[in-house]
Amino acid sequence: MRTNQASKDFMQAIYSDIGAMVVGRFVFDQADGWQGQPVAGDHVFVVTHEAPKDWEFADTAPFTFVTDGVESAITQAREVAGDRIVDVAAGNVGGQALRLGLIDQVVMNVVPVVFGEGRPFFGSAAGEVTLANPSLVAQGDRVTHLLYDVPRSGGQT
Repeated sequence: MRTNQASKDFMQAIYSDIGAMVVGRFVFDQADGWQGQPVAGDHVFVVTHEAPKDWEFADTAPFTFVTDGVESAITQAREVAGDRIVDVAAGNVGGQALRLGLIDQVVMNVVPVVFGEGRPFFGSAAGEVTLANPSLVAQGDRVTHLLYDVPRSGGQT
């Protein structure tokens, strides 16, 4: 992968301490399960209504298919990650986690490409959440990296 120094520095700062990922079934299917190799961290938790029956890596890959919701998937991912980061993909799963107060930070990597009508970044599940000003902004080559803190109200973690 080719990138400039600003993108490389941002990616190393943000993604190097990921212990586990939580994604939805749509992302898993689009990525073809990354051929059984987590793209970040040591383990992937896939939120789904039904685990795939014919995935060739089902018995060997560090993937868990979670059928009892986003909160359960994040709890399991936190156990595996220990003191490292749990990365939650955007889309409906990320939106649900954001609405439940389970997200501490939002990372956006904005590229100047428009795909048709587009897709909401957090699906339709997030409701309205106001993020803080970006705590980190890095201008890469044809990408702007943004890190937002999620303001807390009450005892959310």
